[in-house]
Amino acid sequence: FAVGMLYGNHWLEMFMMAVSLAVAAIPEGLQIVSTIVLAIGVQRLVKLNAIVRTLPSVESLGSTTVICSDKTGTLTQNKMTVVEGMASGNRIDFRNPPVPEELSDDERILLNSSLLCTDAHLKILPDGTHENAGDPTETAIVDIALALNLNKNEEERKYPRVSEVPFDSERKRMATVNRMLDGKLRVNVKGGLDEVLAVTTHILMHGKVRAITEEDITTIRNENNRMAKSALRVLSVAYRDIDRLPDRVDAETIENNLVFIGMLGMIDPARPEVVEAVRKCKTAGIRPVMITGDHKVTAVAIAGEIGIYADGDKSVTGSVLQEMSDEELYRDVGKYLVYARVAPEHKVRIVKAWQSHGDIVAMTGDGVNDAPALKQADIGVSMGIVGTEVAKDASDVVLADDNFATIVGAVEEGRRIYDNILKAIQFLLSANVGEVLLIFIASVFNLGNPLTPIMILWINLVTDSLPALALSMDPAEKDIMTRRPRDPKRGFFTRGMTWRIFYQGITIGLISLAAYRVGFNDDGQQLGQTMAFAVLAFSQLLHVRNLHSNKRSSFRTSPMSNKMLVLAIFASAALMLLVLFIPAVRDIFKIAEMDGTHWLYVIGLSFVPIVVVEVVKLLGINHTRDEY
Repeated sequence: FAVGMLYGNHWLEMFMMAVSLAVAAIPEGLQIVSTIVLAIGVQRLVKLNAIVRTLPSVESLGSTTVICSDKTGTLTQNKMTVVEGMASGNRIDFRNPPVPEELSDDERILLNSSLLCTDAHLKILPDGTHENAGDPTETAIVDIALALNLNKNEEERKYPRVSEVPFDSERKRMATVNRMLDGKLRVNVKGGLDEVLAVTTHILMHGKVRAITEEDITTIRNENNRMAKSALRVLSVAYRDIDRLPDRVDAETIENNLVFIGMLGMIDPARPEVVEAVRKCKTAGIRPVMITGDHKVTAVAIAGEIGIYADGDKSVTGSVLQEMSDEELYRDVGKYLVYARVAPEHKVRIVKAWQSHGDIVAMTGDGVNDAPALKQADIGVSMGIVGTEVAKDASDVVLADDNFATIVGAVEEGRRIYDNILKAIQFLLSANVGEVLLIFIASVFNLGNPLTPIMILWINLVTDSLPALALSMDPAEKDIMTRRPRDPKRGFFTRGMTWRIFYQGITIGLISLAAYRVGFNDDGQQLGQTMAFAVLAFSQLLHVRNLHSNKRSSFRTSPMSNKMLVLAIFASAALMLLVLFIPAVRDIFKIAEMDGTHWLYVIGLSFVPIVVVEVVKLLGINHTRDEY
């Protein structure tokens, strides 16, 4: 405005010029585009079985550097099958089940006590098949018992439950009290080996109960380690006969002086797709970490099978973690890839320790006690199938299939969405730089107003916005999961981004100015404005094809890889042609009619940005090394 007044132009004309420049400088569609791109990303994630509860977490997914995942059901299939057992020091191979009549008394007691100490439900169907409901560990016991003619429903009718002490994550045991046929009460206990041995004083050997010895404990532990190294989850079973219920039924009053019966080894196979997902994580610079309540040896075996754990890596148990100070955990957290026998409260400390190193942490959880860790994590991920409502409410993402591979797929989608938001920003800002430069140069050199405010608004809100939205549908680049994670503290205005916005904007601005001068010289300002308007719009529609990749030529990307973008370009072009050809609309925009020569100028100049960008890409100066 000031420069125009110095040239002696009319104040109203210069005021309109200043308004035009202000309008050109503001990308009106940017907020709408970025929000809609995120929303479209959320819809795509739903198709990948990831339900996003908070919109900003879509962007955070692409920055993830650490994924702390539970084992059971997430890394494994959560389809437990009892395959081995031990009673009276003898191994039982349930892969080839023994004939029920050949079971020893100790083996029957092992199966009976473990069966009575479950909350799973058995339903026999009319066709003779059966269905189970409950925890997979317990349904596996129900299945193997049924195969050996022990029906849970019949056993519970024969030995009714009169009391119980439910399982909890601290003591890692559960107990039921059942009335036996002779009227006595039997306490049946199952749980982790260490936790059961801690309250055991006797052992059942060949039908006789005697005091447990250190030799017995060593044998039991060796057998437990053997099973665990075979990636089996091991449950220990014990019992105790009592005459009557104590006044207060709890772990202290009934879980003591137990008789050790034996162990059951179950396999929960790793999900087949998890191995590839873990490999993708490592290639993408993301560290997968296993956090589980299972025994350390079992956890390490499964982690090694799926690629999380390798020779030389370290694991740690919850009891060791409990003794660590926050400073020690901060120092050593990067060394541990497997956390075993972990209680829910430990998860918060683990997340904080990773975050203190600047990592972006995704944490999975399904229980009520997992809610604090899910809240603390940058991306809380809850289980849609087995997860509690509390865990889901505390999370940012819900996995509809409880699958680790879905998390990795969501991270990949998060990176794609972020890339496409950057493409939209680059497209809109380079277009705005071109408009600003066009008006600014015309003002400084007193060349008149090359664009009216209505023309700028039309380009910003109609012609620009549709292609920018369609960019959100661009497929992921081939190297998207071979890059290191993006630093979320770094703004998107990298040197490469800034360079691209300005050189591309300058190109668009200069060709629009050239079109304005051609039209102005031929037939005055109205034709000049018309040609500048047409070149600005059509050059941007062609320029959007340059944004599929910052490195690769746009000609190496099929136009049909993003059909929505093709549709958006044609729709925007049709709207422009409507303005340029329909007389009534031309009058509203104050547009002149162009002849064939002027249309050739418009078409030729509109292709210039593609040529310029292709040359810059060929020379390798379209991006910088600071970009991932």
